[in-house]
Formats: sequence, structure tokens, C-alpha cells
Amino acid sequence: MALEDSHVRRAAHLARLAVSDEQASDFVEDLSRILDMVDQLQSVNTDGVSPLAHPLDATQRLRADEVTESNQRDNFQRCAPAVENGLYLVPRVVE
Repeated sequence: MALEDSHVRRAAHLARLAVSDEQASDFVEDLSRILDMVDQLQSVNTDGVSPLAHPLDATQRLRADEVTESNQRDNFQRCAPAVENGLYLVPRVVE
């Protein structure tokens, strides 16, 4: 598909971007190269290739999911302006 300045200006209008005529012609060249690369990628035969989430077959080291601190809720809520049933009370924002 051959891109034209009008295509770039239309896309810029839809995205609510201000694009000058000079910028539009620069974007035409850049976007044309990107679309050419996409066409080139689409022509690659990927039959028999399984999808990958990550190119490296590695696992991430994770720490154990353990509680490392004591419950200090009462201590923290002592300085709160308003608390009820263990919850912080805040002013209503949306009516």
C-alpha cells in the first residue's frame, strides 16, 4: 500500500496531533519503511514454529511467599483521624 501525505494527515487528525506539511512528508517515508518491513516479516514461513513468550528458556528466581513482618495495623491506625472496624474512613469524594 502506497502511503500519501493525506493518509498521514488523516491519521494525525484522528490522533488529535498537529502535523505540518513537512512533517507529514517525513512521516510518509518513515511509515512506508515500517510497512515494508512488516510485509517482509509476513512473507517469512513460520509453519512448525511454536510461539514463544520469551526467547530464553529460563526461570525467574522468586523469593518464598512468606510473611516477614508482624501485624501492626492497630499501631498504624492509632494516628489515623478516623477508623472503624479496622478500616480507614475518608471523606466521600464522589456523590
